[in-house]
Amino acid sequence: MTRISAYAVGATAAVLILIGTTGCTGKKYVRSQTQPVIQQTNELDEATAKTQSDIRDTDARAQQGIQQSQNLANQAQQNAQNAQQAANGAQQSAQDAVNRADSLKGLIANLDNYRQVANVQVHFGFNKAWLSQSDRTQLDQFASQLGSAQSYILEVTGGTDSVGSKQYNYNLSDRRAMAVVQYLASKYNIPPHKFYLVGLGKDQEVATNRTAAGRADNRRVEVQLLSNSGNSAPATQTGEASAPTGSGTSVQ
Repeated sequence: MTRISAYAVGATAAVLILIGTTGCTGKKYVRSQTQPVIQQTNELDEATAKTQSDIRDTDARAQQGIQQSQNLANQAQQNAQNAQQAANGAQQSAQDAVNRADSLKGLIANLDNYRQVANVQVHFGFNKAWLSQSDRTQLDQFASQLGSAQSYILEVTGGTDSVGSKQYNYNLSDRRAMAVVQYLASKYNIPPHKFYLVGLGKDQEVATNRTAAGRADNRRVEVQLLSNSGNSAPATQTGEASAPTGSGTSVQ
């Protein structure tokens, strides 16, 4: 009986040891199989989190870029609107400053004893309608006389040479005369009603158009200071400024 019991106890112990060994081996196997999965899951979670973070960063940068682009677009639109308003204002001011030849004749007909007391001429390069520094200096000298003039008007006459069509030269002579009007009006605060603009185009030449020198003489704007002789007027002064002639493909 004793030997049987000892044998049973030993067998039982062996079974328990075997079971324990088997259980330990199973856990290791499970761990060996599940550990890579867990690691891959963790790595996937980290990659997902990083991807989401990158998406958020990219979206934030994109939104910032969109906002900056929108701001630039808004600024460009505002600048364009301001430029258009300025252009419209300049055009309106120019239009306000222009009185044509027929209104000049009407004014002269209704006023007594108007006479020319000063005049100045500026000349333009071929197909040009901008004032050179020499032109501005000459106009400045002319404008210095206006402070002592009373009841005066300024007749601004633009001309061209004979190259090109009549209509183009009418427009060109107007642009030349307007360049002078705008310079004097803006710098010396001369009110618009003082100006009377006459665009003669190529209709009234002051020199022959058969020579380069004659054509250069015809590319001119003349400003006449007309004052009522019943009031004091400055001494007569005549001046001329010439801009260098240049080449062009249009008419002059």
